[in-house]
Amino acid sequence: MITGIVRAVCISEKKGTEKHNVDTVHLRPRHGIVGDAHAGDWHRQVSLLSYDKVKAFNEKGANVDHGAFGENLVVEGIDFKSLPVGCTFLAGTAELKMTQIGKECHSHCAIFKRMGECIMPHEGVFAQVEKEGDIAVGDTLTVVLPKPDRPFTAAVITVSDKGARGERTDESGPAARDMLEAAGFEVVETMILPDEPAALKTQLKRLADGRQVNLVVTSGGTGFSARDQTPEATMAVADRSAPGIAEYIRYRSMEKTNRAMLSRGVSVIRGGTLIVNLPGSPAAVRESLEFILDSLPHGLGILRGTAGECARKQAE
Repeated sequence: MITGIVRAVCISEKKGTEKHNVDTVHLRPRHGIVGDAHAGDWHRQVSLLSYDKVKAFNEKGANVDHGAFGENLVVEGIDFKSLPVGCTFLAGTAELKMTQIGKECHSHCAIFKRMGECIMPHEGVFAQVEKEGDIAVGDTLTVVLPKPDRPFTAAVITVSDKGARGERTDESGPAARDMLEAAGFEVVETMILPDEPAALKTQLKRLADGRQVNLVVTSGGTGFSARDQTPEATMAVADRSAPGIAEYIRYRSMEKTNRAMLSRGVSVIRGGTLIVNLPGSPAAVRESLEFILDSLPHGLGILRGTAGECARKQAE
């Protein structure tokens, strides 16, 4: 059993101000910490940081107080970064679910400017409140590892200039979300991005590395237009290729139209995340997912370590 001791519970009453220790807090689902300016109905309701990491950082001369990194809970005895997303945290009378590791630092804080580094972007984790309750300094925080047979998580990204500008209603993203949920996936995020490779690469990295999503499907940006850069952005973040999925989608789509050969979509792996490019039309999204959905859970189970490679035994 993994346990730690809560050494500080911190909030900031106004955004843009440093968090400070208040000794005890009340937490609510779909909200977060009552009284904290960053509370809201999203996946980053509560931030947690290791007391041991803060102590080691202070020994370098940082001399920061609890809450200086923007963390809500400071816990001694747990290396949060080593835990998988999906863990449950039990502390006081509240229950939290870990949703993300680290975060992108858009503007360097005062700590970074003074020390040349900040530990929150790579050591901190985030959670959402699952059960209402109170957490106080001195409480024991217990980690419950996720079940091996838990549902796979997924994210859906629609890549469309017009969709991102609000000039076109996105039908492809909702079509993918509905099919994934019907197949038992937990869709944790959906978004619409313009045809900008940098933005897509940023989100793919965050979803794979920070949120540890099992499957990311993209829709759009796979054609011959100069703005169609989804395959290039996807390959740029890949650790390994998984070409059979994209090849099979094209093969089966050719049964309906020869123009399927013009789709440049790719399928790759980043860490434990499978990323699959789908065409942009709602009909093509549905058809493509119908082709592959039955086979994906086995591959995702191998990536997650809950399924074994299959092999055919030949009689001697």
